[in-house]
Amino acid sequence: MAEQITITIVDDEQDMRESISQWLSLSGYKTKTYASADLALKDIEGDYPGIIISDIKMPGTDGISFLKKLQKIDNSLPVILITGHGDVAMAVEAMRIGAYDFLEKPFDPERMAELAKRAVQTRRLTLENRALRRELSDGTVLLRKLMGTSSVMARLREDILDLAQADGHVLITGATGTGKSLIAHALHACGPRQGKKFVTVNCAAYTEDELSRRLFGNNSTETSLLDESVDGTLCLEDIESIPASVQARLLSLITEYDLGEEGSRLRIIAISNETGEPGQTLEEALRHDLYYRLAAMQITPPPLNQRGEDILSLFNRYLENFADEYGCDQPEVSAEDAAQLLQAQWPGNIRQLINLAERTVLQSRRGSYSIAKMLSSDDDTSEVDKDETDTKPLKEHVEAFERMLIDNTMRRHKGSIQSVMAELSLPRRTLNEKMAKYGLSRSNYVG
Repeated sequence: MAEQITITIVDDEQDMRESISQWLSLSGYKTKTYASADLALKDIEGDYPGIIISDIKMPGTDGISFLKKLQKIDNSLPVILITGHGDVAMAVEAMRIGAYDFLEKPFDPERMAELAKRAVQTRRLTLENRALRRELSDGTVLLRKLMGTSSVMARLREDILDLAQADGHVLITGATGTGKSLIAHALHACGPRQGKKFVTVNCAAYTEDELSRRLFGNNSTETSLLDESVDGTLCLEDIESIPASVQARLLSLITEYDLGEEGSRLRIIAISNETGEPGQTLEEALRHDLYYRLAAMQITPPPLNQRGEDILSLFNRYLENFADEYGCDQPEVSAEDAAQLLQAQWPGNIRQLINLAERTVLQSRRGSYSIAKMLSSDDDTSEVDKDETDTKPLKEHVEAFERMLIDNTMRRHKGSIQSVMAELSLPRRTLNEKMAKYGLSRSNYVG
């Protein structure tokens, strides 16, 4: 869960800061009070998980000076200043130099709560965006997000590391919801272009003229996305939708960059979900010379229904996350439910699994839930051939279920080997062997 935003109140008058704190606390906010700006500054650093409400007239460091110092620490930190009657000119000046807003004494508590609400929302969004950017620049974090212990996922992570270092153009193909955008970011973050710009454009979201203008610019003063991504990475999503005229111009520029003396300064990662026309391959949808230029290296993430034991472990992981988010107990997965999860076709892949996990948690809060019924409902709205649902080998089902059973039992008993042995009627050696086989470690359940 995201860290709760703190409203920091700075005022030299004790009665004032306590009354503000009490009102905001009653509105559901976490508050912290300081008698001076100097004391508050000792605890405020960059990415501070909070907003500031400060009096403008205080002994020592006043509100304006406080604001300036806070901007040097983090210029996106929302600061609401409290002014006395006649200090409006000062408040206007504060707004000019970066204050979020101001309140004039005597102020309406409802107005203060509304301002605080907006500022908190702004701060939360800023911090979430920063965290996302950090994640997208860290290859190890991104690889960890490609969760799963199956052999196909192990190979996928190895392929990402290999292709990232190769630094050539890459084509990523695969079904929707399999993590193609995440893989594109990982290819960038794990390679020599880490720290450089990663520019994304969806080729299906624009008309032919708009896409051409965004990619290449339309005059000498407009910076094109191609220019912007030089030395970094240009990610072209829905590459199959790119118009023929744009394909020709793109190919020309790629060729120009690739023939440079010091190697290409441009790396393109192309992503394709499906071809534009039924029965048409991606190779047919693109110019052959462009296709082979982009497809020099390819990577295809496996669909969820090919990931075997990952299905149950991922589902349990998301159940745990949503149960924590909604403040309730994690629902149990029955043997019948596990069998249904393993046999499902998962046309929506990971996205569908995440949605199912959240729905399961929400329904469990009401006292009843049926994973099997929700899966059946999903199947009814898809065009999946039901005759194909039992095509996986029995061994794969058995192993996935066995792993889930041991994992769940270890979680309930918080890593107590003796308790798990007793419940599952397994000797110590057999349990150890199966945990090693499925990549389970007691240390992950203790504490």
